[in-house]
Amino acid sequence: MIIDVHSHAWLFPQGFSEDFMRQAQRARAGKPVDLTVRYEDYAASAADTAKTIVFGGKARLSGLWVEDRFVAEYVAAQPDKLIGFLSVDPTQEGWQRELEHGHQELGLRGIKLLPMYAGFSPDDLALEPLWSYAEKHGLPVLLHMGTTFVAQAPLAFTLPRLIEPVAVRHPGVKIILAHLGHPYEGECIAVIRKHENVFADVSALHYRPFQLYHALMLAQEYGVWHKLLFGTDYPFTTVDASVKGLRELNAMLEGTALPRLNVAEIEALIHRESLRLLGLG
Repeated sequence: MIIDVHSHAWLFPQGFSEDFMRQAQRARAGKPVDLTVRYEDYAASAADTAKTIVFGGKARLSGLWVEDRFVAEYVAAQPDKLIGFLSVDPTQEGWQRELEHGHQELGLRGIKLLPMYAGFSPDDLALEPLWSYAEKHGLPVLLHMGTTFVAQAPLAFTLPRLIEPVAVRHPGVKIILAHLGHPYEGECIAVIRKHENVFADVSALHYRPFQLYHALMLAQEYGVWHKLLFGTDYPFTTVDASVKGLRELNAMLEGTALPRLNVAEIEALIHRESLRLLGLG
């Protein structure tokens, strides 16, 4: 069975500014982006998927705001299939109340952060209450790491190295760095190798196959296959397309002397028991 640790739940277009929607068309080169989310569409392209982690997102700077209550309602409609994460924008007043409300009253089981989209550094000491709360209550934290299509979102806040001070201060928090930190995959791999409870997901990478091949070859050479989690980034892509893309990476190497990715490790990544690793099993 497959666990998808990275999927979205939001109302479109209500959760987005016009500027965000315009810029989102740069997300995938040569392919228009439809941000509409429907669980039935997700499920139809998610064969063999047992559980999916879903979240919205909050980032005033970039024009993205999805209320946690919507995520909770989305999850409640498929409680056997979905696990909901709350989101906060620490640049906005009241974020600590939203953190407690999303967890204690809405029953959401993890936290999604968008540092570059919202314009904050994840190692800022002002976020200590968040990391302490996550550690105390066993809430995994997934952060967008890597680049984006949004012009006003600072790259300075998306470098994987920024999570290291947090991992040192709060070693008990399960942390997921999304998108393997692309295009800083090497830095991401260096971080997850060092810290036991820091992982990375491979969401939204298969449609850049040569880049993904290089990233996974780094993971293979550094011995961190076991720290990689399967995810999609739906609606930007799907489970079936992501699985197919992973399984076809070695095929593009035919006729070359380039080293091959370990097929058994690719299958282990696709079928990883991510919920157990994150304390959500």
